[in-house]
Amino acid sequence: MSFPKVAKIRQKFQADSLKDIPATITEQFLAVNADEKIKPGMEVAITAGSRGIANIPLIVKSVADEIRKRGATPFIFPAMGSHGGATAEGQKEMLESLGITEEYTGCEIRSSMEVVEVGKTSDGVPVYVDEIAFNADGIIVMGRIKPHTDFKNKIESGILKMASIGMGKHKQALALHTYGVKGISEMMPEVGKVAISNSKTLFGIGIVENAHEETAIIEAVEPDQIEERESELLKQAFNLMPSLPVDEMDILVVDEIGKNYSGTGMDTNIIGRIRVLGVEEPEKPRVKYLIASNLSDVSHGNALGIGLSDLTTKRLFEKIDKKVMNENVVTSTFLDRAKIPIVLDNDQEALKAALRATWGVKSEEARIVRIPNTLHIGELYVSEVIFNELKDKENIEVLEDLQEMKFDEDGYFLPM
Repeated sequence: MSFPKVAKIRQKFQADSLKDIPATITEQFLAVNADEKIKPGMEVAITAGSRGIANIPLIVKSVADEIRKRGATPFIFPAMGSHGGATAEGQKEMLESLGITEEYTGCEIRSSMEVVEVGKTSDGVPVYVDEIAFNADGIIVMGRIKPHTDFKNKIESGILKMASIGMGKHKQALALHTYGVKGISEMMPEVGKVAISNSKTLFGIGIVENAHEETAIIEAVEPDQIEERESELLKQAFNLMPSLPVDEMDILVVDEIGKNYSGTGMDTNIIGRIRVLGVEEPEKPRVKYLIASNLSDVSHGNALGIGLSDLTTKRLFEKIDKKVMNENVVTSTFLDRAKIPIVLDNDQEALKAALRATWGVKSEEARIVRIPNTLHIGELYVSEVIFNELKDKENIEVLEDLQEMKFDEDGYFLPM
């Protein structure tokens, strides 16, 4: 079977980014009167999640530096629900794999899965907060504000999610996910508000990225203003969000999935697949067959999201740590996300199978897109049919003209 030729292109997005992150954080501390909130001798806890957020080591370090300037002692605690195998050691390892280390940030990472109950929601859902953070003199809740991969609402991923499922650890994740999508879409914001109100939360910090996954906004928010301001920042995040250059694809190849790219391994907003009971699938993009080729090392075997694909490779399959993945998916209750698709020997064989199942389409005319992951979609490969549609558009730059697909001796695509 012959494969279509492909070209490498770059999408150009209109996007501004912050040029001086430490200076921005200094300004934001002043904006929320941090001098009045943080006093010498205090211990202040900083949340750090499991996502691959741009510049996150520098952002955390800069926040810690501002705390130290005021004579207080900062420390970091993992705020990531059931990720990292739902263990203290696993969660600390996840932070370190993201570059958030004690050496770089200059402050201690205190990791524990122990929580304290601080209240209940109006629906009677218990609200938990990390015990170590709760006993600190103050907490700064920090999170990236972006469209969620499971639902749509006024509050999605952001500060309140970090305050709820993040600070509440595995126990809070279990309590909310028991209610399915309702738990995270409708109940999660109230859990976050209760956690903030009933703990020594000093303020929140919201991070918004542009279409190039660069830091566009860092904003400190007073505790009683978080819900309103986060909703406004979410609208900005939607406007800045990137997308694939076409809506119709026969085959989408994702070189690497992983928790560092999305909580679902692949961002459902990018691939157009959610696969959660009761949640309507997106209208676009429309992908007939999705191939997941590899799993990121920093996912530590957690291949959650593999169920969003139709085919995968032996390489990815052999990296799966079923215990770690199953802990995460059972906690979420979105079981389809961890279903194992058809496993082929390599990329070539997966591509052959997908092309054979693309009824009525000649191989050389197949609409194929290949991306490195769902977080970085600026540079990508497209097949000849798509290339001819895009090559003359103003927002498209041709990096490599049409050529044969290139594979290594094991039948896997050469790295981008």
